[in-house]
Amino acid sequence: MQRKYVIIYDDLVNEIVNKKWKAFDMLPSENELAKEYNTSRETVRKALNLLSQNGYIQKIQGKGSMVLDIHKFSLPVSGIVSFKEIARKQKLESRTILHSLGLLEKNHPMYEKLKRTKHRIWAVERVREISGEKIILDKDYFSDEYVPLLTEDIAKGSIYEYLEDELGLSIGFAHKEIVVEEVTEEDKELLDVNGFQVIVVIKSLVYLDDANIFQYNESRHRPDKFRFVDFARRIK
Repeated sequence: MQRKYVIIYDDLVNEIVNKKWKAFDMLPSENELAKEYNTSRETVRKALNLLSQNGYIQKIQGKGSMVLDIHKFSLPVSGIVSFKEIARKQKLESRTILHSLGLLEKNHPMYEKLKRTKHRIWAVERVREISGEKIILDKDYFSDEYVPLLTEDIAKGSIYEYLEDELGLSIGFAHKEIVVEEVTEEDKELLDVNGFQVIVVIKSLVYLDDANIFQYNESRHRPDKFRFVDFARRIK
């Protein structure tokens, strides 16, 4: 027989997932829930603790239990992961729309950033649509020293799969910066900005295993749809 606190937990999870309780709503108090489920406050407290541990609520001293936004997509900060890999792992209904693809003119500042003045640089702009909303704009730049050819078919799929499986490149590490910027006219044109005036931008310089820079990425995210996650360990 299932324990009472697990039944309460399952009921509340179902209500949160189905948006009876929306992000930032306060759940009923422990006393109210105890009365509703005809049980003790201790049993309710166990259910709420489990909700907190699993990321559904935040317990606020003196106020109660606030529902967290579980409908955001989790993006890893520390890893180097392609959009296709994230979409597959999180089972997202997604689509990639290729906006532009071509070689940059030699006077473009990206040549200095990638330190590849003797080579041409590919520029790729792609819009990522999730559940029918255009919420990510990805701008990628690759030196043709390492990526001699990019086609529309490759850009519409996974460029990283092509780089690793077809070209045999070994991607090593990246330096990342996360900033909040004002929404640009390009963002408004290509994304469903939904009235937001700012956008979260991840800027990455990506290196091969031999420590040579081969890519710069600027990934622009609508702020209400994502949470950026990492694992941290304290070292004394």
